[in-house]
Amino acid sequence: AAAPASLLALTLALRTLNCFLVQTSFVPDEYWQSLEVAHRMVFNWSLSVLNIHNYGYLTWEWTSNLRGYSYPLIFASMYKALQLLAKDNVQLLIWVPRLAQAVLAAFADVKLYSLVQHLENSETAKFVFFCQLCSWFTWYSCTRTLTNTMETILTIFALSYYPIKGSKMANSCKYLALVALAIIIRPTAVIPWMPLVFSHFLQEQRKADLILHNCIPVGLVTVGTSLIIDRVFFGEWVLVQLNFLKFNVLQNLGTFYGSHPWHWYLTQGLPVVLGPHLPFFIHGCALAPRRLRILLLALIWTLLVYSTLSHKEFRFIYPVLPFCMIFCGYSLRYLKAWRKTAASFLLLSNLVPALYTGLVHQRGTLDVMSHIQQLCNHSQQSQAFVFILMPCHSTPFYSHVHCPLKMRFLQCPPDLTGNASYVDEADVFYSNPLGWLNKEFYNDTLLPSHLILFNVLEQEISSFLALRGYEKTATVFHTHVPQGRVGSHISIYRRKTEMNY
Repeated sequence: AAAPASLLALTLALRTLNCFLVQTSFVPDEYWQSLEVAHRMVFNWSLSVLNIHNYGYLTWEWTSNLRGYSYPLIFASMYKALQLLAKDNVQLLIWVPRLAQAVLAAFADVKLYSLVQHLENSETAKFVFFCQLCSWFTWYSCTRTLTNTMETILTIFALSYYPIKGSKMANSCKYLALVALAIIIRPTAVIPWMPLVFSHFLQEQRKADLILHNCIPVGLVTVGTSLIIDRVFFGEWVLVQLNFLKFNVLQNLGTFYGSHPWHWYLTQGLPVVLGPHLPFFIHGCALAPRRLRILLLALIWTLLVYSTLSHKEFRFIYPVLPFCMIFCGYSLRYLKAWRKTAASFLLLSNLVPALYTGLVHQRGTLDVMSHIQQLCNHSQQSQAFVFILMPCHSTPFYSHVHCPLKMRFLQCPPDLTGNASYVDEADVFYSNPLGWLNKEFYNDTLLPSHLILFNVLEQEISSFLALRGYEKTATVFHTHVPQGRVGSHISIYRRKTEMNY
């Protein structure tokens, strides 16, 4: 039996609520690798008629052909539809992609339920589904416009057609197509699927058929489509997936963004992402049937491969979190006497981090955008110039402003030429903020009308602010745990000598 419609309705309602209860920023990629690119694809062209060519910004990954346009194209089509309906106001541009992601997440949750229902029974499915909905990290991530989120959703869909022993929904073509799509969107999706596809190949009787009639056609269609999409937008033939793997895996240049010890995923990554589910996951691994060991193998393999790369992030292992939820569900099913206590514990202990990370932690960089949006409503928009003096890509950009306002932020592309003494603009600025500002704005006519900065910087550049006539107009809360260049609050300064608007 398929999952009941009432279950889907409930999940859609919950994920919609989830979407609106996540008002914080996680990592720059959720805007810079999706919405900013989509916004530029749709709106830059419509303004080039007015000779405004800088309406939008592409990060270095795009100028170095490391990212493909297939994923941003999904959001670009939403933006295009809103534009054609003359409904492209900034709030809809922000929330429509998020809501679309929430709807997909809801369908994925129900797919996970159906999968376990087919493999086991409705009771086990119910507990897996409960664990999935309780997960604080899923709540925090599943409505964000991150490639990792789409990779996770596609992994759940693919898993529901994957031939696990006892699966009644197995379909090689469907699962391979979904895996291929995940790899197109985020090439690292190949990692968790390597042991799964290899295991399928080993147990398949008609191996040649599987390769000739499924793998090759699916591969050709997806890679071909991706190549054509990228050809249209890059203007040349590019195999971005290869570039991406070469950069992140072979050259390991991701270290530019920080490196972690080899054991990080085992000692911090997985325990944090699992959160209160951790003891249930360990318990479930011991109880789950043998045929599910392939999922455990895929999880261990993924952690091992990612552990060899020096740049590590929580979101990288998000796609294998649903695997963990299946094991947590088995644990709950067997905890007969303690089940109610365990379920209540899971619900309450996940609620606090879910609400705190979704509503409080790191919300300032999004809240500050509404202050910038207000500059669009004034006739002086043409004179406004906003400079974001924060670690680069701290805030979204035009996708959250949606008017051709002059804006600038500190740049930080890595050096791809092998120059040992290379220092990016943001690092140069932070090494001597006052000196940098005085040098950059030696002439008063060049000064920005508005400066946006973390409060940790205020003391250091106070003389520049006073001398150039800046006054603080707003303070926005950001986080309770400021670190390094990131302060607890964001300050907005406006230049007094300008006509006050």
